[in-house]
Amino acid sequence: MNMMDMNLLFNLGNLLVIPFWLIMIVLPRWGWVVRVIRSPWIAAPPALIYAALVLPQVGSLLLALSQPSLGSVAALLGSPGGATVGWMHFLAFDLFVGRWVYLDAIERKIHPLVMAPILFFVFMLGPIGLLVYLITRMIFLRVERR
Repeated sequence: MNMMDMNLLFNLGNLLVIPFWLIMIVLPRWGWVVRVIRSPWIAAPPALIYAALVLPQVGSLLLALSQPSLGSVAALLGSPGGATVGWMHFLAFDLFVGRWVYLDAIERKIHPLVMAPILFFVFMLGPIGLLVYLITRMIFLRVERR
C-alpha cells in the first residue's frame, strides 16, 4: 500500500474510535452510552484494519517477532505501513482497556468527574492512564471497606 492509503487508514482508525472515547468521557452515565460501551465489539474496527494489514504478511511478521530485538521492532515500525499497523494496535487495545476502566468504574460507583481525566489519560497515554486508574481503584476499594 502506498503512503496515501496508509494515511487514509491511519485517519480512519482515529475516526472510528474517537466517538467512543468522547461519549465515555462527556456522557458517561447516559443509558445509551453504557449499553454501547458494554459491547466488546467497539474495539473491532481498528482491530479489523490491523488484521487486514497484518494477515497478508503474517509469516514474515511472526518470523521477525519470534525473537524480537529493538532493531527488528524499530525496522518493522519505521515505515508508514509499520506505523499504521502499530497505531491500529494501540487504538484497538487502548479502547478495549478504556472500555474495561469505564465499566469497572461504573460498577464501583466512582464518580464521572474523577473518571473523566483518567479516561483521557487512558486514551492519550494508555498504560499511564491504566496505572492511574488502578491506583484510584485501589484507593476507592480501601475507602469502601472502611
